[in-house]
Amino acid sequence: MLTPAPRGALSDSLLETLRSGDTAALSHTSTPDSPDDAQIALWSLFELHYRGFDDVAEELEWDPHLIALRRRLENGFERLLRERAPAPPAPGKFAEDFFEFVAAHDGPSVTTHLQRVASKEQALQFLRHKSIYTLKESDHTTWTIPRLPYRVKAAVMELQYDEYGGGNPHRLHANLFAKGLAASGLSAEYGHYINEAPLEVLMQNNVMSLFGLNRRLRAASLGFLAAFEATSSAPSRKIARGLKRLGFPGEMVEYYTEHVEADAVHEQLAVRNICGALLEEEPEQYENVYFGAWASLHVDDLYAEKLLEEWSE
Repeated sequence: MLTPAPRGALSDSLLETLRSGDTAALSHTSTPDSPDDAQIALWSLFELHYRGFDDVAEELEWDPHLIALRRRLENGFERLLRERAPAPPAPGKFAEDFFEFVAAHDGPSVTTHLQRVASKEQALQFLRHKSIYTLKESDHTTWTIPRLPYRVKAAVMELQYDEYGGGNPHRLHANLFAKGLAASGLSAEYGHYINEAPLEVLMQNNVMSLFGLNRRLRAASLGFLAAFEATSSAPSRKIARGLKRLGFPGEMVEYYTEHVEADAVHEQLAVRNICGALLEEEPEQYENVYFGAWASLHVDDLYAEKLLEEWSE
């Protein structure tokens, strides 16, 4: 994957710096021109810790000038999210309260639109957007594993083993999605559609990376995971039905039918055996678990609002 197109002066300067390698000349004080400018810059900096870019030297992953800029951008992003986040419910029975918290959330539904009335072009656009995350599905959660107590670590590994295909690369969820993209006439190349990804997709991806890369936010990463899994099974069923209605190939439908059953199991594991167990050992992480869960629901709402508004026009 090559570096993406800039979306403002800050990202233009950053991306040119990444390609040239002259990081000492990078300005750390430049203000982003727009949220798009800030988010594509942050996404590019985070991407150095995933697979990187073909036109950027691998040695730049931990360059102090780039890390300084990343810290400034991610601190601003985290501050924005925390200002929006509601207070968590009073502590009680965690699993029951958490499921109630998620169930009480009533955001706009892209999946219902996809199931019932979406056109094929709308479905293709949705899949292109989803490819930015899904071709590296679960990798951000893997970053948290070394930072967890033994019992929680084992539970996350159980979930991740399933996400990574149980040792079979052909069943790895990201690979299933890649096969579905190719069968649907789309590119399965990692990061191929980044230049058409809207701000809301960048925010979704950056939240996951922010939580996964920072040890102090490990509980937020797990809260994000739990909310994500708890809201995945039914929407996956709707998407699968919509793709069948539109005549998409079996490989693409299979990716979503796989998640109908898997995520129904994963939600219990993520809430009870991962987040619940973490709070038994680290009760001070209660607020961060809920912050991560809320962030998962919030960025999904932003994307749904964006897409449904665009489609309604």
